[in-house]
Amino acid sequence: METGIASVVAGIGACLPPRIVHNADYPSLGLDVSDEWIRTRTGIERRHWVTPGTSSGDLAVTAARAALRSADEPEVDLVILTTTTPDHHSPATAPWVAAQLGLGLVPAFDMAAACAGFVYGMAAADSWIKAGGAERVLVVASDTLSTVTDPTDQATAVVFADGAGAVVLRRGLQGEAGAVRAIRLGSDGTQQRLAIIHAGGSRNPGPTATAPPADRSLRMQGKDMFAHAVRRMTESSRSLLESVGWPVESVGAFIGHQANQRILDKVADLVGFGADARFGNIREVGNTSSASIPLVMDGLIARQAVTPGTRTLLTAFGGGAVWGSVALSWPKIEDYE
Repeated sequence: METGIASVVAGIGACLPPRIVHNADYPSLGLDVSDEWIRTRTGIERRHWVTPGTSSGDLAVTAARAALRSADEPEVDLVILTTTTPDHHSPATAPWVAAQLGLGLVPAFDMAAACAGFVYGMAAADSWIKAGGAERVLVVASDTLSTVTDPTDQATAVVFADGAGAVVLRRGLQGEAGAVRAIRLGSDGTQQRLAIIHAGGSRNPGPTATAPPADRSLRMQGKDMFAHAVRRMTESSRSLLESVGWPVESVGAFIGHQANQRILDKVADLVGFGADARFGNIREVGNTSSASIPLVMDGLIARQAVTPGTRTLLTAFGGGAVWGSVALSWPKIEDYE
């Protein structure tokens, strides 16, 4: 067994709100699009949306409790919450989540990296553990993009959804199942407008409620987003595999951010992943932003669909623009509920 220090995935949890919106529901919601139009362009058939009064923090707490339970860890040393839709502009949501979990006075902070938030959160936790600053870190990715989506904008309303996923990382060894082998991140701020909410920040601080829908809702340049997402996830995946010395055919599990099925297929084809190594859930849950990768992982662990120790590649791209990839061995989680 390799003896180098590593962060190891020791627990996982997820939360999807109970409200399900099917493609066929959109005409009644005021958007004249067909089920076939949505499926052929996105691969999505249904998605989960929160009901009024349910926040990203609420979903995060439920997913985090499940992750702590599966890791058999009542305590952690740090909480990282990745989200584009925090409960408030200020204060951060992570301390409230930690308090709801009964974790005491542990450090907790939010991280904003759009749809790449989970891989950025994993990178921060991995560094914290390897530096000796923590033995156990809870990383929670939670987004409620339905709350910032214009229901009349077909470019976003049919794509984005709500959900949360969480993992517990602990200090361990490189040779263990679940060990993070390497991470690669990147960003390009010149592409800020690929996906953006114009109103509400310090650059446009007017009352969000009175801003026009086009400014207070998430707007996305779909065609350009597609091209940049494919390019960056492909480059990041190839580079990371080369750096760890993993031939693409040796990777048994590939999980990309569940943005659009055509993007996922294109990246997998370009990198060279076979059909048996590709895993996703976009058809059932839509694009859940930073929560998408841990939601896929949670479902696979629940079904025991991947053998512990399997070489695994995670990759994501989000507005900002930000992207990243994680190489790890598939975790062995026995206490999943």
